[in-house]
Amino acid sequence: MHALLGIDLGTTGVKAALFSAEDGHVLSSAFVDYPLMHPQPGVLRPCIIWADQRSEAQCRWMTERVGAARLIELVSNPALPGFSAPKLLWIRDNEPKIFARARTMLLPKDYIRFRLTGKVAMEISDAAGTCLLDVKKGVWSREVLEAIGIDPALLPPVVASDTVNGTITDQVASQTDLVAGTPVAGGGADNACGAVGNGVVRPGLVLVSIGTSGVVLAYADTPQVDMSGPVPRVHTFNHAVPHAWYLMGVTQAAGLSLHWVRDNIGLPERALERWTELDAYELLMKEAESVPAGSNGLLFLPYLQGERTPHLDAYARGGWIGLTASHDRRHLVRAVLEGVAFSLKDCFTIIREQGLPMEQLRATGGGAKSHLWRQIIADVLGVELVTTNATEGPAFGAALLAGVASGIYDSISQACETTIHVVERTEPLLAAERDYAQAYETYRALYPALKPIISKPI
Repeated sequence: MHALLGIDLGTTGVKAALFSAEDGHVLSSAFVDYPLMHPQPGVLRPCIIWADQRSEAQCRWMTERVGAARLIELVSNPALPGFSAPKLLWIRDNEPKIFARARTMLLPKDYIRFRLTGKVAMEISDAAGTCLLDVKKGVWSREVLEAIGIDPALLPPVVASDTVNGTITDQVASQTDLVAGTPVAGGGADNACGAVGNGVVRPGLVLVSIGTSGVVLAYADTPQVDMSGPVPRVHTFNHAVPHAWYLMGVTQAAGLSLHWVRDNIGLPERALERWTELDAYELLMKEAESVPAGSNGLLFLPYLQGERTPHLDAYARGGWIGLTASHDRRHLVRAVLEGVAFSLKDCFTIIREQGLPMEQLRATGGGAKSHLWRQIIADVLGVELVTTNATEGPAFGAALLAGVASGIYDSISQACETTIHVVERTEPLLAAERDYAQAYETYRALYPALKPIISKPI
């Protein structure tokens, strides 16, 4: 039996999962939290994670240097704080001694692959999120690099997701019990691997992911860019599938909003979780389930870390709107679930406007494990949501890429057809769909009305 190992490097911890290549079932998995600051030899500074918004000034400078329209032409995306280039510029501006010592730039999973194999490279779907890659051509944009004064030598070669990019070294084998010479694939960005891990590898399939952030991702055969306004409202990135792309809208704080509620409002549930086998999230969901659709007029803006789609506003701030004495804690929780769903509808609507086929939406991520949240999203979007047997998401996608790279599967499509199938369907409820359609119109009006108040640097 062939076994495939997928490594999912997350914001707060790392998961490794071993899968059967025959049917994709999980043979073994492990998850380890890591501290957000843990200096090691060779590390120059603490990591600036994807959600960090400090580089807003560098985004504006980069846009001015390249030109807003020209930047979109070259890298298919605007400069945003979540991308690598503005972070790199922030370090250059604020920590020049550290920047001067840097010899190469790697994204987290590419660094892990380097440690496993000794090979320095950046995989294409992750490179697309640096704001330095020509997404249409799949090469570093020399024009952008020259405009912002970044030496091309700082960037490693770009490699494919589904090909071998080195093998396990003898040293790593002695430290991990992995077999020396085991091939290691290029891998993929978290959402690219999540798409592969749920079979979103052909036109018509759409991924709805509810993790720390929320994502609506649609497969595309060509590098389409949203050109309806001055800047694209959704991202265009290279897929892990060769010669394919995807359009992606992002809710910056999806699961993060519920996490905030759990930690700050769900203190009784946290206490029960510590002393029993009950889960705090499940307890909160049970309370929210008793509240009718629309939370009796209470709305939540999930802008706890700014917002990407559709506002591209790093300074946007969230909150509950419409609070009355008739509301209680249950309404606060349900309004958060609905606010995230409304934000995902912003993403869904914009992608649908691009003319991409949207035949089936596949839900994944920690939030998708909740039947209530899936039902709310189905009702808000007005479409069926399905879940698959692939519960490990990005780790499974990474493992399938390894299977293609090592010749176990002929292609990514064949790998997905062999291992992935739909297990549950969630249909929208007509009455709730009508209620949410009205609430969504109010939700859409809130940001432009409140922007002068809620969109300010702290």
